Amino acid sequence: MPRRQIRVTGAAEAPLRAALRALRAELGVPDVFPPAVLAEAEAAAKAPRLPARDATDIPFFTVDPPGSTDLDQAMHLSRRADGGFRVQYAIADVAAFVTPGGAVDTEAHRRVMTLYFPDGRVPLHPPVLSEGAASLLPGRTVPALLWRIDLDAYGHRVATDVSHALVRSRARLDYAEVQERIDTGTAEEPIALLRDIGLLRERLEVERGGISLAVPEQEIVERDGGYVLEYRAPRPADAWNAHISLLTGAAAADLMTAAGTGILRTLPTAPSGAVARLRRSAKALGIDWPHHVSYAALVRSLDPHDTRHAAFLQDCTTLLRGAGYTVFTDGDLPVPAVHAAVADEYTHCTAPLRRLVDRYAGELCAAVAAGREPPEWVLAALPDLPQEMAAGARRAGTVERECVDIVEAAVLADRVGEVFDAYVIDVRDRDPSVGTVHLEDPAVVGRVEGGTRELPLGERLRVRLTRADPGREKVLFAPA
Repeated sequence: MPRRQIRVTGAAEAPLRAALRALRAELGVPDVFPPAVLAEAEAAAKAPRLPARDATDIPFFTVDPPGSTDLDQAMHLSRRADGGFRVQYAIADVAAFVTPGGAVDTEAHRRVMTLYFPDGRVPLHPPVLSEGAASLLPGRTVPALLWRIDLDAYGHRVATDVSHALVRSRARLDYAEVQERIDTGTAEEPIALLRDIGLLRERLEVERGGISLAVPEQEIVERDGGYVLEYRAPRPADAWNAHISLLTGAAAADLMTAAGTGILRTLPTAPSGAVARLRRSAKALGIDWPHHVSYAALVRSLDPHDTRHAAFLQDCTTLLRGAGYTVFTDGDLPVPAVHAAVADEYTHCTAPLRRLVDRYAGELCAAVAAGREPPEWVLAALPDLPQEMAAGARRAGTVERECVDIVEAAVLADRVGEVFDAYVIDVRDRDPSVGTVHLEDPAVVGRVEGGTRELPLGERLRVRLTRADPGREKVLFAPA
């Protein structure tokens, strides 16, 4: 599921880098890989454990942001004779390079997931693997977990298989290229089918009550001597591509639940208080949300190109905070077993270069499909994975929140003393003169305090910016 993405471009980078370096140090974010890890990774890159199956005849392609080199997934899409579709989805086989209990494995368990900062990423695995030998870069033969998922003409899954295989991607595409080819009718069938399958899967998601957030990427750029916060709205191709990953995660969950052993990505239904907060946020942004309209229906009606809608979609990610991982064995499924946003049983298995748990989920599924017992190293690691992933997610969440604070402080740094129109979206129970406001322009959320009266929850309020110092103090407002 999406997380808030922030990146810094152009001349805006320089004054923020010091603050971001300080944040890394404060959070103890690992950066440089130890020499033993790098040495083991170099050796593994030269001599991976290769599978017997050769699937290099399948013309896979990848779809990623421009310039990406840590490519977890490659796909090939085709029509079946009965009117349905075949999805062949290759996932980087990290297990072919990582020795259980070795230096790379131990370091991966320490890092848990790739961390994203506005000025770069802190990878889970050494780049010689994540951006080299294990990455599904075009023109290279690499080991992968090859999923074959057959769909009927309506997009329902009718068959699933996964096995280890050698694959070779033919092309590295970005979302803009894919969107343009599809829109202009110049896309070859394997690419054009991404829209057809994506739309079918979107329709099925609506029917089962799921929801995907079209969360815009937040970007800070320098303009006219100051900073401006902008959004890059996702394209339809972004969502269609995401639905291939969601399809695979649901197929993986079905394989594991049928076998009685596995690890699911679960999310309980959002509490009413969280939804009530979103209603206040919608009001703050001038978004009409009638009481008879469900949250899912509202989100589908929003236009991520609209700045107000984009800001609200960012707020919607708060409903994902209860997500976690749940291990089950001996057929004892967790309760709840579903992911509320997916509205189905689901697991993470398509990003093993960037997320620790995916390597284990993939190996479990390959074992089930082959009718054999999972590797002992997988079973031994399962009990601790939920806690490890939770700790990694907390660190990633802290990185995300602190980066947002730094970026928003940079945006407002030269506007201290100015008055803004805002809405009060949260009030502290113990001190109702302290709360949170959502500015109308720019779309910034910040703390408000210093008044003598109770803040008017859900109502309009004029506030004065009293503090905005990136890297030192967060944005702070006071009633004007």
